[in-house]
Amino acid sequence: MSVEHTTAEAGSGSGSGSDSAAVPGPRPASPGGTPPAPVERERVSAFVSLSRVMVVAFVRDRTALFFVLLFPLLFLMFFGTLLKGASSPHAKVEQVGAVQVLDSVQGEARAGLEQVLTITKSADEAAALEKVRKGDLDAMIKEGPDGKVVVRYSAADQVRAGAIQGIVNSVVQQANQAASGKPPAFVLESSRVEDESLKPIQFLTPGLLGWAVATGAVFGASLTLVGWRQKKVLRRLRLAPVSAGAIVGSRVAVSVLTALAQTAVFLVVATTPFFGLRLTGDWWLIVPLVVCATIAFMSIGLLAGSIAKTEEAANGISQIIVLPMSFLSGSFFPTDDMPGWLKAISEALPLRHLVTASQSVLTRGGGVMDALPTMGGLLLFAAVLTGISWKLFRWED
Repeated sequence: MSVEHTTAEAGSGSGSGSDSAAVPGPRPASPGGTPPAPVERERVSAFVSLSRVMVVAFVRDRTALFFVLLFPLLFLMFFGTLLKGASSPHAKVEQVGAVQVLDSVQGEARAGLEQVLTITKSADEAAALEKVRKGDLDAMIKEGPDGKVVVRYSAADQVRAGAIQGIVNSVVQQANQAASGKPPAFVLESSRVEDESLKPIQFLTPGLLGWAVATGAVFGASLTLVGWRQKKVLRRLRLAPVSAGAIVGSRVAVSVLTALAQTAVFLVVATTPFFGLRLTGDWWLIVPLVVCATIAFMSIGLLAGSIAKTEEAANGISQIIVLPMSFLSGSFFPTDDMPGWLKAISEALPLRHLVTASQSVLTRGGGVMDALPTMGGLLLFAAVLTGISWKLFRWED
């Protein structure tokens, strides 16, 4: 629609005696000398009205409520319950025949060994190897000539295979030390830097919260923009006496409010005694982090909504963006074992930095300097993508 056509329509509305379509101008002072109501007050009123309409529409949409608030929470509850009693990796190994170094471990040492290894015994080496190949066992252990301990494992799980080798090597070293009768020259003492009471929920909550915020902001912005364009809502708003700033501001405000509600629900549920999340450091910094992240991910949604012509296309574009970003950003699992080129891509994703900063302030005792660079980067990212979206934006199809 051209500017001239818009002006004509607005003018025709004014000529028919209706002032609803005319942009309000400066009002003369009243006879009593009372100053006119400022235009700023009308802008605030329009912003509040639009925000209220969007909130009511969101609350009445049960599908949106489920996928924005409840669906991410179900992930947190599922993984939190599943990993609630998780401990160190437990491996299943089969001992073929007599293995002196294992059989000699008794008492408290045996109990400690069985906390990390489930050891079964058999006499059939071929059958044990076949179980290892199929994944039914993690390793097979036997004693070779001259007391050599032989460990056969599968390379399918490198972490578990390395753990088994380390455990068996430790048992062999202790047996050699006992046989020599000499005290050890060096002693290793190791402990993790986090409190021993930390649970998997400490690592799950920041990642799943970041994924929930990103999903809600991207899909909310893209689907809303395309839906309003298709239903001619954008056309009506363009003709109404409402500034573009009020429209965009109200949409941002509602998205931020939704993201903060997600954050509150996540933290309330995760800190219950059942899950046991322990907040550390300046955990309140998660609030400005979520606000900046919502604006950044909304810019992605605006770009998707500016490109797409239908809600189906907007949904597809958003899925293509959000799903890979979630897996590459550490929302569901650590990224330490990724190839170098994937790590480089991960470092360029806003969700990766949100998850890292959220982990720092929520569970690792982080402070302002851990969150401030991320907030600045997210806002810069939002500014760039919003500028691109502005160039591609269309009021109508």
